[in-house]
Amino acid sequence: MTTLLIMAGLFMSGQEQETKKERKLKPVEPVYDSISDRVLLRREFTGGLILHSRGWGFHIRKGKNLSYKRSLQWEIDAVSLKSPKQIKTINPYFNNAKSYVYGKLNHVYVLRAGIGITRLLNRKPYWGGIELRFIYFGGFSLALAKPIYLYVLNYSPEDEDYTIDIERYDPKTHGLDNIYGRAPFTSGIANTSLHPGLYAKLGLNFEFGNYNSSIKAIETGAALDFYPFPVAIMASNPEHSFFITFYIGISFGKRYD
Repeated sequence: MTTLLIMAGLFMSGQEQETKKERKLKPVEPVYDSISDRVLLRREFTGGLILHSRGWGFHIRKGKNLSYKRSLQWEIDAVSLKSPKQIKTINPYFNNAKSYVYGKLNHVYVLRAGIGITRLLNRKPYWGGIELRFIYFGGFSLALAKPIYLYVLNYSPEDEDYTIDIERYDPKTHGLDNIYGRAPFTSGIANTSLHPGLYAKLGLNFEFGNYNSSIKAIETGAALDFYPFPVAIMASNPEHSFFITFYIGISFGKRYD
């Protein structure tokens, strides 16, 4: 009886060892995410920073693949729009005066929402490298023009002294001799004017990296914004309906099914 129990124990121990070996030898399922796999993931999402010839901002994109070489994309941009002629100055007679841009009428910011196509021109080699795409977008553009408010020196005959008041910049009455400095940004925000319009964008997208699911890219190109109701930035320049900017951007994101 004792001999039978010992033999049964040895048999069970051998079975457990074989099971452990099978677990160790079980192959690991490969993850298809390298460039050489050529796996087409259907969707993607990216976001990043834009630097352009008249300001900077942010953008996000979401897209889906239409084919091996074409992708349909939706994008949202939020960028500032400055004048190339604006220069900051300061009142030299006061130590604590804040700098301002003389002659500037409005802070202008642009929101874009559009749709576009990215077209593959050159695919990465199997060891990685750079993938080149041609992109074109179009859609709605909205310019927000917030008036400039300044601290202004006003002489009071009754007190025979100067007071510092917040006033909307008026090039006819405000000059270098009576501007103390810029007022808080929130001053006059309720007087922001809206200028709806359209935009178009063309560019080249350079994607680099070794994984299909991870997106790292640099993009460069040009954008054209058109507003039926002209937008004014500087008092010395006429209002403009067309704004052409050249940009470079960096973006990060992912692809997924």
